[in-house]
Amino acid sequence: MTGVCLAQFKAEIVTPTLNAIGLGGEAAVNLLTGTALAESGLVYLRQIGGPALGAWQMEPFTESDIWATFLSNARLSGLKTAMQAMLARDMPRTGQLITNWRYACAMARLKYYRSPDPLPAANDALGQAHTWKRIYNTSLGAGDVDAAHVALFQQAIEA
Repeated sequence: MTGVCLAQFKAEIVTPTLNAIGLGGEAAVNLLTGTALAESGLVYLRQIGGPALGAWQMEPFTESDIWATFLSNARLSGLKTAMQAMLARDMPRTGQLITNWRYACAMARLKYYRSPDPLPAANDALGQAHTWKRIYNTSLGAGDVDAAHVALFQQAIEA
């Protein structure tokens, strides 16, 4: 067997990370697990031919923008402190999108959190795929809400 065990990834990385920043719950856990599957297949740590990094394939600009325009809000000081606590001190934040799965997961969750759209139901693979495309992958991204991507979110739900 090669690769990452999806059930362990969900239970040991995604769930405790989202709980640590106070943005957990079954819907969020399934969405973030499915997002990692849709973005990297839990195979690639760096986008081939592009700037995106880590299991969630976040672009460095997006990571910097979340810090500059979202976590800078005084009402989010507790969330900002939780995010800072996840950082390793020996490397730049952007590089941690590859090496620090907790941080990368939390940053991906913040990309969804800063959208006003509610999360889809925990067991709604089609709704999660649409949310991923609209908020995370965006209209500029290469992903589509097709049978293959919906199946990835279903895998995340079942893991």
